[in-house]
Amino acid sequence: MGSYKLTKEAEADIIRIHQWGVRVHGEAKADEYFANFYACFEMLAQQPRLFPKAEHVRTGYRKCVCGVDTIYYRIIGDTVEIMNVLGQQDRDEWL
Repeated sequence: MGSYKLTKEAEADIIRIHQWGVRVHGEAKADEYFANFYACFEMLAQQPRLFPKAEHVRTGYRKCVCGVDTIYYRIIGDTVEIMNVLGQQDRDEWL
């Protein structure tokens, strides 16, 4: 493996999460939390099968918890495709 890409939905998710974090916790904390997503994305690219399947969500999906949010992704060939990054409140609506 070794690479990942974010869907437009996942990009929008992490921007929304960052903006919320700035409003609630301040820019420094929001930036730190935002950086953790990219550390998780890199880890997923290197070890995509480390995390459990989430077939109950969508066929072929897996999930990785990052902080209080969950990264939903799928493996396409040699690439991890980050589909969404959702908090509990988002999952309830999204599912």
